Amino acid sequence: MRRKTVVVTGASAGVGRATARLFARQGANVVLIAHGRAGLDAAAAEVESAGGRALVLPADVADHAQVEAAADAAEQAMGPIDVWVNDAFTSVFAEFTDIGPEEFERVTEVTYLGCVYGTMAALKRMAPRDAGTVVQVGSALGDRSIPLQSAYCGAKHAVNGFTSAVRTELMHRRSRVNITVVQLPAVNTPQFSWVLSRLPDQPQPVPPMYQPEVAARAVVHAAAHPRRKQYYVDGSTAATILAGKVAPPLLDRYLARTGFASQQTGVRAPAARPANLWEPVDGPEGHDYGAHGAFDDRAHAHSVQAAVSRHPVLAAFALVGAALGAAEFLRSGNRTP
Repeated sequence: MRRKTVVVTGASAGVGRATARLFARQGANVVLIAHGRAGLDAAAAEVESAGGRALVLPADVADHAQVEAAADAAEQAMGPIDVWVNDAFTSVFAEFTDIGPEEFERVTEVTYLGCVYGTMAALKRMAPRDAGTVVQVGSALGDRSIPLQSAYCGAKHAVNGFTSAVRTELMHRRSRVNITVVQLPAVNTPQFSWVLSRLPDQPQPVPPMYQPEVAARAVVHAAAHPRRKQYYVDGSTAATILAGKVAPPLLDRYLARTGFASQQTGVRAPAARPANLWEPVDGPEGHDYGAHGAFDDRAHAHSVQAAVSRHPVLAAFALVGAALGAAEFLRSGNRTP
């Protein structure tokens, strides 16, 4: 990635923040796009410290004009865009009947249309040069939905469908522009501290959870090796998707029984907690949340599945492991708790 120009949306925190740092360690010019200024400025300092060049471009990815303007500014300052990573998202933790229409719309605009607008801006510049890579940061929830995250799950499903359509169009044109998806498991990011939540207890990732650096390594690898349709960061991601395809009714029952409690810590949520649905909680005078969330003591720093996915010779063994994991997942769902 040395001297390549990389755009990362959602770069102020979480996976986007960790990904920007890793690109910088490989010598890339990193363009940082997000809604919150404090996180962006801190991310830029980390990029420069890691050996890369940073450009901060605050923007709301739900606004196509802002994304297009950011792409123009990126190329003017850093040169042609080689890699565009769509990571920005937002969500609401609540039952569907407790989410307002404007809230659902906002999640869809940021998480899905933000990805669409980013891909539009990238392809507008990459297609004429017949070079470049778009990496969508996806989720296991884009294939297998869970309760309490209907807006996010719907948006991530849309990302998968949209990306597949664009990929086949690029193939039809015999384009050398690549587009790939990195499917993430639960990741320890600040979203669980700032997402809009109507749950009685504090939200948490569904175990097993991983540190954002695990996801970042997969994203950077996908950017360098984009020919594969998608990458799975953890065996739990592959197993969940496979279980949903093999026995969806059983998985529905399992999630209906366990999905509410597993996404809450058991600690009562404070009456006034920050929410970034409409405005960033790390504004100009705000707090920098960094890449990690509040679950460092429970998050894994490495993933065997992610390491295997970077080595095609071992991929067959990973598929066998995913199948066995799915079988065990389904068996556990059939047991009486």
